[in-house]
Amino acid sequence: MSLTSAYQHKLAEKLTILNDRGQGVLIRMYNIKKTCSDPKSKPPFLLEKSMESSLKYINKKFPNIDVRNKSSSPKILGVHVIFSLFFIHSHFQFFPQDHVYELLNTIDACQCHFDINLNFDFTQSYLDLIVTYTSVILLLSRIEDRRVLIGMYNCAHEMLHGHSDPSFARLGQMVLEYDHPLKKLTEEFGPHTKASSLGDEALLSLHFLFVRRNQGAEQWRSAQLLSLISTPPAMINPANSDTMACEYLSVEVMERWIIIGFLLCNGCLNSNSQCQKLWKLCLQGSLYITLIREDVLQVHKVTEDLFSSWKGYGKRVADIKESKEHFSLSFLSGQFHCQRRQFLRMAVKELETVLTDEPGLLGPKALYVFMALSFIRDEVTWLVRHTENVTKTKTPEDYADSSIAELLFLLEEIRALVRRHIKVIQQYHLQYLARFDALVLSDIIQNLSVCPEEESIIMSSFVSTLSSLNLKQGNWREWRRKGLLRAYTSVAKAPLHLHENPDLAKVMNLIVFHSRMLDSVEKVLVETSDLSTFCFHLRTFEKMFTMTLEEPTMLRYAIAFPLICAHFVHCTHEMCPEEYPHLKNHSLHHCNSFLEELAKQTSNCVLEICAEQRNLSEQLLPKHCATTISKAKNKKMKQKQTPRKGEPERDKPGAESHRKNRSIVTNMDKLHLHLTELALTMNHVHSFSVFEHTIFPSEYLSSHLEARLNRAIVWLAGYNAATQEIARPSELLAGVKAYISFIQSLAQFVGADVSRVIRNALLQQTQPLDSCGEQTITTLYTNWYLEGLLRQASSGTITLAPAMQAFVSLPREGEQNFSAEEFSDVSEMRALAELLGPYGMKFLSENLMWHVTSQIVELKKLVVENMDVLVQIRSNFSKADLMASLLPQLTGADNVLKRMTIIGVILTFRAMAQEGLREVFSSHCPFLMGPIECLKEFVTADTDIKVRDRVNIFELASAAGVGCDIDPALVAAIANLKADTSSPEEEYKVACLLLVFLAASLPLLATDPASFFSIEKDGYNNNIHCLTKAIIQVSAALFTLYNKNIETHLKEFLVVASVSLLQLGQETDKLKTRNRESISLLMRLESSFLTLDMLESCFPYVLLRNAYREVSRAFYLNRVAASTH
Repeated sequence: MSLTSAYQHKLAEKLTILNDRGQGVLIRMYNIKKTCSDPKSKPPFLLEKSMESSLKYINKKFPNIDVRNKSSSPKILGVHVIFSLFFIHSHFQFFPQDHVYELLNTIDACQCHFDINLNFDFTQSYLDLIVTYTSVILLLSRIEDRRVLIGMYNCAHEMLHGHSDPSFARLGQMVLEYDHPLKKLTEEFGPHTKASSLGDEALLSLHFLFVRRNQGAEQWRSAQLLSLISTPPAMINPANSDTMACEYLSVEVMERWIIIGFLLCNGCLNSNSQCQKLWKLCLQGSLYITLIREDVLQVHKVTEDLFSSWKGYGKRVADIKESKEHFSLSFLSGQFHCQRRQFLRMAVKELETVLTDEPGLLGPKALYVFMALSFIRDEVTWLVRHTENVTKTKTPEDYADSSIAELLFLLEEIRALVRRHIKVIQQYHLQYLARFDALVLSDIIQNLSVCPEEESIIMSSFVSTLSSLNLKQGNWREWRRKGLLRAYTSVAKAPLHLHENPDLAKVMNLIVFHSRMLDSVEKVLVETSDLSTFCFHLRTFEKMFTMTLEEPTMLRYAIAFPLICAHFVHCTHEMCPEEYPHLKNHSLHHCNSFLEELAKQTSNCVLEICAEQRNLSEQLLPKHCATTISKAKNKKMKQKQTPRKGEPERDKPGAESHRKNRSIVTNMDKLHLHLTELALTMNHVHSFSVFEHTIFPSEYLSSHLEARLNRAIVWLAGYNAATQEIARPSELLAGVKAYISFIQSLAQFVGADVSRVIRNALLQQTQPLDSCGEQTITTLYTNWYLEGLLRQASSGTITLAPAMQAFVSLPREGEQNFSAEEFSDVSEMRALAELLGPYGMKFLSENLMWHVTSQIVELKKLVVENMDVLVQIRSNFSKADLMASLLPQLTGADNVLKRMTIIGVILTFRAMAQEGLREVFSSHCPFLMGPIECLKEFVTADTDIKVRDRVNIFELASAAGVGCDIDPALVAAIANLKADTSSPEEEYKVACLLLVFLAASLPLLATDPASFFSIEKDGYNNNIHCLTKAIIQVSAALFTLYNKNIETHLKEFLVVASVSLLQLGQETDKLKTRNRESISLLMRLESSFLTLDMLESCFPYVLLRNAYREVSRAFYLNRVAASTH
């Protein structure tokens, strides 16, 4: 047979096409099996009760189903069934049975010679075809509803079209024949096994290779496998082999070839001892082999069941039992593979370290790289396969590896290294092909004893092509032509026999490998290191990940699990596109879950260290220094201080750093070590792709860290709604600074943008709710200051002390109150502003203003009730006799004063908070504060500017904490009040009468014992000194809204108030006048709207001076009396 005649059969082309198609059909069969086994994806009509009788009839009568017989015909809807079963039925139609047997007959007729060592591609394709075909048949027999699916589709087709489906007869016969698949396959392959050299040549050629690949860890170690530094002089020598592709051939693939091959070609097991040895060795290696994905073949059981049904195979059945027992004992068992994985961890780590340091060695040592990847892949798949299926064992630890993450990590590192330096590999092999391989091939061609003209021309073209190669040109066509040539020189009647020229075969193997290093590196990477099997063993995958997280030394390798999710894209096949979304979702879901868990653990560790740092920082707070000062004072005075009972001895700050022995490991040490491991895994890769999605691990960490930091800040506040307890703002600020300072120090270690994390977290704390919908410190402190501080100030248990610039708690017998000054002094207000920021302070102001406006609404109601009397008082305030009769007619005067005092307390607290904000803003942004203050000072009462523009400028200043004559927040709050049907003129009248009401009611305050002015506090215990703040601010806001002159109305208030207070001096009742001097001090109105001349004309300063003198004298007399008592 000439080469041209051999080419006409196109054996290599047909093998390639049928293998690819067979793989697609196998995936389709798997898809049908999974679809029909899951009730969620199963065709719905198969689950309907109305269809049960039809399904039973089809299953029973298959394939002889009489649709025309009404008594027994299935009651189905044709269109509905055809639509549901169309894709499933199309899977069965793709079955290439006839093409497979036709090609096998052609190969038998050509008497092809198969040897994996000489003709790798041809032999591999041949064995793959047999195994793929057998796997399809076995998988078909595992589809329980195969008869129902095919039969029902045919019935529906016949009801709609009047005739059976053209493919039904062939499919029906095939389903019946393969009810017992292995027996039928052995019968069909009988002629082929006799005529072909499947067992005697193809399978037996695997013997040497299979034995070598199943050596133990000790043999690998003694041979210094994969070591580049064992022989330093040979480090740069190219790694070559007579069988290049065989060196990284998968052991699992060889096991599948041997087991299935000898199931079909079982006759040679009795006739050939070498075949027996190879078969027994394979039986001792695995309990299961993979058909497709997670579908496996239980080797010993299936083989024993088949051989037991035949005569003359008793010895083989005994061999099977012996091999199974041998596996369970020691050899090639879990312990054997555990030792191999342990060796690979050390050897591949050394290989990766050397190649990372010297990437130029990737060129000459490329074979070592792919061998290492293949060995790791074999061990991992073996472990996964047996972990998933071996459920009952006395040694479960043999099928669990807590260090598997390191092996997976090394595999990913080698893959990344190859991809990063692929140009090195290509350039090296380009020169190798042109300067060495071409010369060697030319010499061998010249030394051939027989070289026909056609083969000579082809091989000469190889030499010329190799000599002129370049990277842009590509080389896949040439090594493809070499594969075809090797296929046709394996035909029995070919003029040039490859097995008679082993040197030529070895050189061609070498050239093919070097050619693949030019333009098929990625494909070889997939062949040697694809771990997409995890996509179908997700339970085992997750279990391995959990074990890794539980092993502290393996945490740094945990990033390998999300990286392996990128392998799942290799599971897809163009013949089954409907699987793509499902596989994509699986891959992304598990990648996300792994990264989420890693980010969660990392953020937890970071926050635990932050909490420790905060505890250390808390020791430096001023409140803890009293004990130290007391001890130092007593030591100086040589006095002994007896510790209180139950009080623990407090260590000095920094004592935790003193160690007598470095081996003593503290909790902080453990946390830092744990964080180091997690940071290594999270910071290992910047990004990677999974199904066209780009994944950034740092983003997962940033989101988790941000959420945890938000919760931690709220936790630091220590708010207790039941007891109304909360941390002081200054203490919280110190804790937050401790957290932030540590997180900032992690910027270069964790790979996350910690500045953005801190910025986002702190910014969210200035809003009422964070991104998760949880309350923030802004909400907590706003609620606490309103309910815990200001409400008690309104009830009289807390008073404002202007001299201390803070609220002070008044002592009450039998009551234990918190110290209000610890939450409201200047430093606390500054800390509060630092924490809440301008946004948070605005939210606080809005809530304060809501309470103010609610009081104003009630005040307006009281004014309306006393409208007539107030109008008369406003007109006749200078007439003492008439005023004496009008004042008793006012109702709710005490209520007016009380509500106005509450407004004053709230506005005073807001002014204190605003002052804290101004100081913080000035320190952070002085370059902004200057222009804002300048603009605010530019706008005065005499400035010709619109009211709206004036309020806008004041709003800008208020946002920076600058105090304004007209409070824009109060103006906006009053403007938002829903007015009733009254006109603006009536609203303006109510505002004027409100001031008259307040002025006329001031004398009533003299009767209150708490209205005595305290020199120490510069205020009153009942907080009436806040009235002046309320009167000025509310007046300014009201008359700004009504666009009236503020000074005029404040002057009217002064006149009425001074007359009322002066008339109080004529009162004869001592109870009504006992605090007259203290009340007179309320006329110290300080406002830019009031001038000194105006104040002097209304209430002379001499009266204020006399009032001060009397109040001071009374205060000191009371103090002397109290001290004497």
